[in-house]
Amino acid sequence: MPELPCGNAVIGQSGGPTAVINQSLVGVVEGVREYAGGAVERVFGMQHGVRGLTEGRLIDLTDAPADRLERIAQTPSAALGSTRDKPDGAYCARILEACAKSNIRYFFYIGGNDSSDTCRIVNELAHTGGHELRCFHVPKTVDNDLMENDHTPGFPSAARYVAKALMGDARDNHSIPGVKINVVMGRHAGFLTAASALARTTDDDGPHLVYVPEVAFDTDRFTDDVAGVLDRFGRCQIAVSEGISDESGESIGAKLIGGQRDAHGNVQLSGSGALGDSLAQLLKEKLTPTGGKGPRVRADTLGYMQRCYPDASAVDQREAREAGRAAARLAGEGHIDGSVAIVRESKPGAGEDYRSSMKRIELSDVAAKTRHLPPEFLRGTNDVSGAFLDYCRPLVGELPVFERLF
Repeated sequence: MPELPCGNAVIGQSGGPTAVINQSLVGVVEGVREYAGGAVERVFGMQHGVRGLTEGRLIDLTDAPADRLERIAQTPSAALGSTRDKPDGAYCARILEACAKSNIRYFFYIGGNDSSDTCRIVNELAHTGGHELRCFHVPKTVDNDLMENDHTPGFPSAARYVAKALMGDARDNHSIPGVKINVVMGRHAGFLTAASALARTTDDDGPHLVYVPEVAFDTDRFTDDVAGVLDRFGRCQIAVSEGISDESGESIGAKLIGGQRDAHGNVQLSGSGALGDSLAQLLKEKLTPTGGKGPRVRADTLGYMQRCYPDASAVDQREAREAGRAAARLAGEGHIDGSVAIVRESKPGAGEDYRSSMKRIELSDVAAKTRHLPPEFLRGTNDVSGAFLDYCRPLVGELPVFERLF
């Protein structure tokens, strides 16, 4: 084993929080103790990511007792606080200065593709500047859009929330028939919206229509789709991604909301009900006959509740913890940098005995890149395939079983 530099470790959480991001935090702490304890003197947590690091706001986790760590692991959202800051050169210089001041030699950042890019930039500048710093990215995102990963920590729990929410909403739609639109998170990737299809238990259960960013959205086709479902069932439940775009690739939600963007240039979609309201109004106008009465149309935006609802998937909890431990193991093995990816060891399908493992990948393989739903997970322009359901079902876990009288 190569000789490890002696110093301190720091852990940060970045981007949108999840139901299991603290499992990864605790996994890193446990892993550092197990795999790099001889080289790491103190383990610190950054308050609100790299911003807190540059401001000297660190929480000492070195001697945190196991029972407290376990309670933190079971707590949703980012226990350290998160940030969406995107460091430029000057910002990274402050990060390195803070690392030198606190003798930090191991840098762990839990987040999505923007967060992995931050990790990459910090790592490259550290080596250019001559500061021995080893940087590791721990995956996290409910969007499930990180390259090289079968899926990412945070997605199974958010998918579980979406599936259960749509199951309950389907019963509401059955009780008082009409058109119900549910807007689901997913800026560029439709995995989370696709998970709504797990809510179906009978042939006439919703969601009857599923729209994802990977398929261009056409308003005329949308209206025809809804009209067809209404003719068949007398009601229509819809799951639509916040990131749906037109043929030119322009986000429909972004056009409706305006130009408000975060530090990474992302339009803030999830906090607005504009997309759902606009689609509902469109259907009311298009489906109301002249002089007649149109269908009952309602819209909900699931919003931020999807991220941290306290009903985490068991698979998600376990793998998020393992991903943190795997990052620490890479450090203990002498790696200079890297990201952790989840590999599916079992084959999706009936009777799958689900298994997974962790592997190291290059930071550049995941940084600032986006994974999309593959074509085999799609069915036409408004649904997902059985292959997607086979892929997603074991990640989400058992769902409730309901009974119907008609």
